[in-house]
Amino acid sequence: MIRKLFFIVLIFCTTTVFAQQLPQYTQYMFNKIAYNPGYAGAGNGICVGGLIRQQWVGFKETDAEGKSSTVAPETYVVSISAPVQALRGGLGATIIQDKIAFQNNITLNLMYAYQTTLGSGDLGIGLQLSLLNKTIDITNYNPPTGTTDPLLPKGESDMIFDAGIGLYYRVPENYYLGLSILQLLESKTSTDGTSAKLKRQINLIGGYELSLPNTPEVDLLPSFMIKTDGISVQYDLSALLRFKNQFWGGVSYRYQDAIALIFGMEYKNFNIGYSYDINTSAIGSYGSHEIRAGYCFKIEVSKIKKVYRNTRFL
Repeated sequence: MIRKLFFIVLIFCTTTVFAQQLPQYTQYMFNKIAYNPGYAGAGNGICVGGLIRQQWVGFKETDAEGKSSTVAPETYVVSISAPVQALRGGLGATIIQDKIAFQNNITLNLMYAYQTTLGSGDLGIGLQLSLLNKTIDITNYNPPTGTTDPLLPKGESDMIFDAGIGLYYRVPENYYLGLSILQLLESKTSTDGTSAKLKRQINLIGGYELSLPNTPEVDLLPSFMIKTDGISVQYDLSALLRFKNQFWGGVSYRYQDAIALIFGMEYKNFNIGYSYDINTSAIGSYGSHEIRAGYCFKIEVSKIKKVYRNTRFL
């Protein structure tokens, strides 16, 4: 299985990516519900989370009149996931607001994952339904002369429906591997003579938990995230050190884009994390900040009582 995994990674890494349609996350290893519906209901608790990402801080656009506008991407995520015994799996939902320049995308994702035991681990098979509200403020797209173009509409907004699927396999306290396809239908929208099309994206994620020799209180957590739209590829490679299952810190590298520092901690059922991206590309910014927090309400699933019937006792 390990050989097959490395073979898939090599295939994904043969090209590189520079564009972005779906939001990207530096702390992807703690935000799996945002891009893999197979993760819904994994674990034994009701987990809620939130994330704020300010990408390329200081990246602005200046128009002909000297007015500056912030066009750097901003992403906000709210998520919830819970196991549902009656459905033999779990339910999950995310609300994602992604602002890029003068576009504002708000997406509601609803997901179900069938959870089953496979070998020494658990496999989640998930389906996601997405409803996207895409809004574009055309008034900010002015010609270089500073005058408005009467042929351009003032703005447009449209609702788009799409779907996604995902597989997520995990062996607790050992390793995990996930594969998902989002924006599967590549839905289109057309308003006032303009059109937009969602691009299908494939995500591959994996991670391993390794205890360091002679230091049982310290764990090494390497992980990777690979994304492709079938034309180009982007990948993240990360390594974290975790102390007493409570504090962690490490680095992440995104090819031809950034090197990131990641820190976090967990107290009881609450966890929080922060990352800072240092750009290695020529994008020209003060880096990217990402803050996330989560809380899990632990629940104990009652086992179904077995009933034995005997002809002697009716």
